[in-house]
Amino acid sequence: MRFDDDPRPILTERLRLRRSVPGDAETISAYRSDPEVHRYQGWDRTDPDGVRDEIVEMAARRAGEPGWVQFSVEELATGILVGDVGLSPADDEHGVIKVGYTMAPSAQGRGYATEAVRALVRYAFEVLDAEVVRAYASAENVPSIRVAEKAGLELVERFERTYEGETWQGVRYELVRDAVD
Repeated sequence: MRFDDDPRPILTERLRLRRSVPGDAETISAYRSDPEVHRYQGWDRTDPDGVRDEIVEMAARRAGEPGWVQFSVEELATGILVGDVGLSPADDEHGVIKVGYTMAPSAQGRGYATEAVRALVRYAFEVLDAEVVRAYASAENVPSIRVAEKAGLELVERFERTYEGETWQGVRYELVRDAVD
């Protein structure tokens, strides 16, 4: 795997994915605090200060280094922040990149998440030299599962985990580099 030493924005037909900055915290906090969005998120704190702290921590690392790196997703035409996506190398699994994605409720249903995830998958393979791109979702989060499928990832595992006394049903989707070459 490689690191990205030149973090330029990733452009798609309708979107710009750029590294998140502290000024994005208020907007990200607003949609990640929505109860319907938050129930599927891994961030403990979604208040503006908590989001800002996460962004600052992530901004210090290069994509491909251990830990998550976050990209804010903007509409190209308007510059409006409509969501965020992130990636992180999988712990103890060389060549595996995990991706995550969240869209503001006002931007859902327009294909933005799929477009952003496809771009992030390409970035993981082409820039970071990943061998596998992986996404996890709650088995109840049908929209997230559809995004993974539309982005070309395939279901490889259904699982059950217990965390802090709650049982969670999940799914793991993956795309292997050889499948796209």
